[in-house]
Amino acid sequence: MGKIKTIFENAHAENRAALIAYLPAGFPSLDGSVAIINEMFKNGIDLIEVGVPYSDPLMDGPIIQEAVDIALKNKTGINEVMNVVKKVSQTNKAVLTMSYWSPIERWGVERYVNDFAQAGGIGVITPDLPPDESQKWISETNKLDIERVFVLAPSSSEERIKLVTDNVTGFVYAASLMGVTGTRTEVSNRAHELVTRIRKQTNAPVAVGLGVSNADQAHEVAQFADGVIVGSAFVKLIMDAPDLTKAISAVGQMTKDFARGVRRN
Repeated sequence: MGKIKTIFENAHAENRAALIAYLPAGFPSLDGSVAIINEMFKNGIDLIEVGVPYSDPLMDGPIIQEAVDIALKNKTGINEVMNVVKKVSQTNKAVLTMSYWSPIERWGVERYVNDFAQAGGIGVITPDLPPDESQKWISETNKLDIERVFVLAPSSSEERIKLVTDNVTGFVYAASLMGVTGTRTEVSNRAHELVTRIRKQTNAPVAVGLGVSNADQAHEVAQFADGVIVGSAFVKLIMDAPDLTKAISAVGQMTKDFARGVRRN
């Protein structure tokens, strides 16, 4: 059984959805991102998506784009991302990276997988990689048991859902809406519909992201999804904090709120 599946099963046994957070490596600084991720784990997240900074993030809204710009100004490249993964995973935490395909391809697919495995990572989310064009990726990740996560949108056809679910080894990332990341005042009702369609084709865990901005929304999503993904809400909180110490404290409190939110009782 894969490590990711075990995390989702443990959450299910506790009558809750798994809580997954996203943070770009190098934001607000390299050491700061490590400290914030550790605080997230301390207060209730199950998995972290460490974002690989990229200059053309098609799926990301303005909040995350600004954070990624800061990370790039902090000279955060793949080496620095791997150092963040290594530092966080040393405490036996479940670490994924979320990366557009271009940085992985430039780094070298085999090299990226090997470096990531050596750093202690367990899975990679590739939001813009179509599974039917990922033979090399599938082959290399299989060699080192790095789990794959692909993204589905509400517009995905049944054929696309089957293609993704046949090639996922971690969880299915269900985008709750069309468009880019960012906090929303409500979660799209298309999220539930998409999860239902995905579950007809797979027993893999399904986590919903894009737009979950508070504990009430997390609770709503937890009623029908196996996992809840929170990104922009954390990033905005860090942006608004006057310094790193206050950012860490605020993130800790928000994580506790989300951890309560994903409980189903």
